[in-house]
Amino acid sequence: MAANGSGGMHDALLDNGFAGTDDLVSDWYIYETMEPAVPQDDMFPSVIPDCDPTISPRLYHTCMAPVSLAVLAGLSLLVKRRRLHRNCWNGVPGLLSPANFLEEEGNRGLVAAVFGILFSSLCVLVLDRDPLPLIAHSSQSTREYWKILALLYYPAFYYPLIACATVRHRVSYFMGCLLSWCHCVVHIWQKVDCPQSPKIYRYYSTLSYIPIILCLVLLSLWYPALLIRSFTTQEETLDKEVTGRGYYKKYLKAVLSKRPRKGSSTKIEESLLSRVQTYLCSYIYAPEEGFQIPLKLVLSVTMAVIAVYQVALLLLVAVIPTLQIVRAGMTKDIVVLLVQFGLVPSESPAVPGDMEKELNTVKYYLWSLEVCYICSLVLCCLLTCAMLLRTLVMHRNNLKALYQGAVLDVFYKAHILRPSRQAVVCWMSFAGFQTAFACLGLLIQQVIFFICSVGFTFLFVIPLQSGTNTHLFKVIQNMWPFWLTLVVAVIVQNLAAHYQFLEQHPLQKELTNRRALYIVTYLLFPINVLVGVLAGVWRMVISGLYNAVHFCQLDISLLNRGVENFDPGYHTYCHYLKIEVSQSHPVMKAFCLLLLQLAGPEGPPGLRASNVEEGIQLIQPKKVPPSRARFKQSRARWWLVYTLLNNPSLTACRKTALSDPTTNGTQLSSPKP
Repeated sequence: MAANGSGGMHDALLDNGFAGTDDLVSDWYIYETMEPAVPQDDMFPSVIPDCDPTISPRLYHTCMAPVSLAVLAGLSLLVKRRRLHRNCWNGVPGLLSPANFLEEEGNRGLVAAVFGILFSSLCVLVLDRDPLPLIAHSSQSTREYWKILALLYYPAFYYPLIACATVRHRVSYFMGCLLSWCHCVVHIWQKVDCPQSPKIYRYYSTLSYIPIILCLVLLSLWYPALLIRSFTTQEETLDKEVTGRGYYKKYLKAVLSKRPRKGSSTKIEESLLSRVQTYLCSYIYAPEEGFQIPLKLVLSVTMAVIAVYQVALLLLVAVIPTLQIVRAGMTKDIVVLLVQFGLVPSESPAVPGDMEKELNTVKYYLWSLEVCYICSLVLCCLLTCAMLLRTLVMHRNNLKALYQGAVLDVFYKAHILRPSRQAVVCWMSFAGFQTAFACLGLLIQQVIFFICSVGFTFLFVIPLQSGTNTHLFKVIQNMWPFWLTLVVAVIVQNLAAHYQFLEQHPLQKELTNRRALYIVTYLLFPINVLVGVLAGVWRMVISGLYNAVHFCQLDISLLNRGVENFDPGYHTYCHYLKIEVSQSHPVMKAFCLLLLQLAGPEGPPGLRASNVEEGIQLIQPKKVPPSRARFKQSRARWWLVYTLLNNPSLTACRKTALSDPTTNGTQLSSPKP
C-alpha cells in the first residue's frame, strides 16, 4: 500500500512537472503570431492544382505528327529531281529545303518565325516533366534520354511550316495556311483553358509560350498573303529559279552610282555633342539602300532576342516570387535571430523588445533586394539588346569591307576567303552560337550587376538614409590620410612631368632634368606600388565589366591578337564570313545572272540590256544578237578572270597583247578617284 501510494504520488508529480514544462515552453516559444495571416494561395504557388486542358499536349502531338509527315510526303511530290530518273513521273520526288540560307531575298520573316517557334519549344521542354509529349509520365532515369530525342523531334515536327514556303506552289501555300492555323488555334486554346500551372510560377507557362503564339499568328497571316499573291500575280520562271535577283541589281546599282557625299569635307575639331551623337548612332542599325543583312544574321539576332526574353523571364519568376514570400512570412522570431547576429540594427540588441521597428527594417531590406534584382535584370536586358544592335552594324561594315576586298580591315592578317571543312561547320553553327552566347551573357551580367547594385544599396544608399551600418564610411574616414597621400602623389607626378621633366619645342618634346627625374622615380616607388594595386583592381573590374557586356558579340574577340583563335565565338564568326562572302557576293551573283541572260534566246524582260544598270551595260558595248558561241566566249572570259584573281602570278605569263583591256571586248570607264 505504501509503495503503491508513493508510486501514485510520484506519477502525479511527473504529470505536474510535464504540465509546468508545457507552460514554460509556451512562455518562451511563440508558436502563433499576432500578425494577419497571409493567404496560402499567394504565398505558395505549389498549391495550384495541375490543369489538364481539353486538348492535351499528348493528343495534340499524336494528331499533328502524322499530319506533318503526310504534308512532307505530299510536298516532296512537287519537288522533282530533274537529273534523276526523268522517265519516272517526270523525275523522282526530291528533298524539301527549309530555306535558301545563302540567298538574300525570300520569306525572311517567315523563316525567322519558324525558328522562333522551334527555339521557344526547346526552352520549354528543358524544364518540363515530360520533354517528349508523345510519352507521358516519364521516369527520372529516362527523362534525359527523352530530352535528347526531343531535340530531334521538334525540328521534324515543325519542318512543314517552313518547307511549305520554299516549294513556291499554291498547294504548298494552302497546306501552310492549314498547318499554321491548326497550330495557332491549339496553342491559344491550351493557354486559355489552363492559364496557370504549378511549374516555377503560376503564369510562367503562359508567359513562356508568348513567343510561340506570336510567331504562329505571324505564320497564320503570312501564308494566306502568299496564297492570295499567287493568284493575283504571275511569277516569272526565272524568279522561281534564281532568287534574290532584285537585291543583286539594287546592290550593283548602289555600288556603281557616283553620288557625291554631302559634307565630305571633314572638320578638324568636332563638338562634344556631335561626338556623343555619332557614338550613339553607332549602336543603332539603320537600313541602307542597296544592302541587306544575310538571312543567317537575321536568324541569329532574332533567336538571340527571343533567348533574352526567355532567360529574363526565368530569372524573374524564379527569384522575385520567392523574395515576396519570404518578406510576407517574416515574423518577429526570425527578426530576433537576425538582431542577435548583428544583421539588423537595433537600439537594444541585448534586450529584445517589441521588435516592430526591426521587423519593418527587415522587410525594407528584402524589398530593396527585389528592387536591386529587377533593376539589374532590366539593365542587363537593355545592354544585351544594345549589343545585338551594335553587332548588326559591325556585321554590315565587315561584309561591305570584304565585298570590296579589304580583308585587312576586318582581320588583322590576310585570309583566303574560300570554303573549307571548318568554315562550313562554323557557318552551320553560327546562329546557334549567337543564341547560346546571348543566354550566357545575360546570366553573367545579371550576377555581376546584381552584386554591384546590392553592394551600392547596402553600403551607400541605406546608411545615408538611416544613419546606421556606416562601417564603410568609418573605414574611409579613418583612412583619409592614406587616400590623400595617393592622390597627392599622382598629382605631383603629373605636374612635375608637365612642368619640370618635359622641354617644349615647336615640333616635339624632349626630356630634361633627368637627375631630378631619377630621384623622384626612386622616392615615389613605394607609393606607386600602392597606386598600382588600386590600378590593378580597377583593371580587373573594368575588364570584367567589358567582357560581360560584350560577351554576346561574336564580331569582336575577348582575347588579344595572336590568341584570338582560342575564342570559339570569334573563330566561328570569322569562318562564317568566309562562307558568306565567297558564296553570296552580290556582284558575283549579278554577273552570274548576266551569264544566264546571255544563255537564253532573248532573255526575260526583267534582265534585258535596256533595263540593267550602267555597270552591266559596260559588258555589252555593242548590241550583238546572242548566240551560242558568244555565250561560250563570255563564260571563258569570266573563267579567265576568276583564274587570274586566284592566281596573280599567272598574269606575267600572259601574252602582251592581252594586257590591253580593249582586246577582251571591255571598255573601261574613267578611273575612280
